Order: sequence, then C-alpha cells, then structure tokens
Amino acid sequence: MKLRLLTALVAVILAAIGAFLVNGYVSAADARAYAGAETFDVLVVTKAVPEGTPVEEMAKSLQVRSLPRSALAAGVLADLAGTTGRVAAIELQPGEQLLESRLVDPASLQPPGTVPLPEGMQEVTIQLGPDRVVGGRVAAGDTVGFFVTIAADEATAPATHLLFHKVLVTSIQGAPVAAAEGESSEAPPVPAGSMLVTLALNAVDSQKVIFAAENGSIWLSNAPQDADETGPTSVSTKELFQ
Repeated sequence: MKLRLLTALVAVILAAIGAFLVNGYVSAADARAYAGAETFDVLVVTKAVPEGTPVEEMAKSLQVRSLPRSALAAGVLADLAGTTGRVAAIELQPGEQLLESRLVDPASLQPPGTVPLPEGMQEVTIQLGPDRVVGGRVAAGDTVGFFVTIAADEATAPATHLLFHKVLVTSIQGAPVAAAEGESSEAPPVPAGSMLVTLALNAVDSQKVIFAAENGSIWLSNAPQDADETGPTSVSTKELFQ
C-alpha cells in the first residue's frame, strides 16, 4: 500500500515538473520569436466577457500586452478610447485580442421591430385589435396616449380616461416589421385579428395598465413628443354632450 502511494506521489511530482518545463520552453520560444521584432501594445481578453456587456464594465477583463506585428489581428484595439456607449457583440473569450468589430451599438443587438427598454422601466404587453392601435400603424419606438373606458357601476357613471401620455412602445407583434436583407419580414404568430403591444412603464403604471386590461376597454392614440397634452383627461356621458 505504501509503495503504491509513493509511486503515485512521484508520478504527480514528475507530471508537475514536466508541465513547468514545457511552459518554460514555450515562453522562451515566444521570447526568441519576438526578439528584435517591433511590438505593439494591444488589448487582450483575460476573463470571459458576456454578450451585451458595456465597454465601461470591460476594463477588469482586459489586459494590455505587447505583440509583434505578425501576431496582430486586423482591427485590434490598443485602448478603449472612442468606444464609450458600445457593448460586446458576442461573448469574448480569454486569450483573444479585442477587435473593434466586437464592440457595437446596443440597438444592433435588439430583435427587429423592437427598441431597448429604458433603464429602470418595466415592460407590459396588452392584446388589442388593430382598430384600437391607430389602424395598426404604431411601431416600436413610437409613443402613444393610453385611454381606458370603465363601465358604469353603482357609484360611478361610465367614463373614458386619458390615463397616460406619450408611453414608449418597445415592440409590436401582429404586423410586419422591417427586416434586414435576407431576413423574413413576417411578424411572430399572435392571436388572429389581434396585435400585441408592449409598453415601457414603471411598476405602478404597469399595475394600472393590467387593471385596465382586466376591467376596462383600452385604446391607444399616436402621441409623438410634440403632441398637445392640454385639455380634460376624462370624459363621461355628461361631458360628451356639453
């Protein structure tokens, strides 16, 4: 038993020594290859960077290394100057040089027919007929007025309320969307005759939208940023015939 343990221990030690010698040989070979060659400082990935990571969060996963011209990849970056606001187009792997083509505008990662959700907001989707979505002409990136009609009950008369002004639409399903060359322009499947409209709202307003969808009747208007917001925000039978 002791002999087997001793043999195993010796094997582990020899393997470690062998790995050290091989690594040393490779490093020395690299040094000999670079000797006398003009080198350039470039950024190399040292830790995996997930797709969509902002440039501002990448520094801790990058390292500046000096490489000869023959080892440089086309479009490699020496620093992050001029890349503010971009994100990783794909997952970056340790050991690869950071290429400018790997850093893109965040909007380019969005699926066709969608826009990014503003920070701190939530998305909520409602199902409406095209006649309630400006004839289906509303698109992602537009802003809409959100109207809800609540039926009469024992305490109140029926009324239509302009609940929200200029709500951002982040996606539309049920109508064709613009597609890049070679891509299909068909919309994702939705209930027949309906459109799925996704809105960007805070948590409280999302609750109100859900309540309206469950208990009222919803219409959206086209409300660009210069739309006039003055006037009454609620109309009942009394105001309708005044």
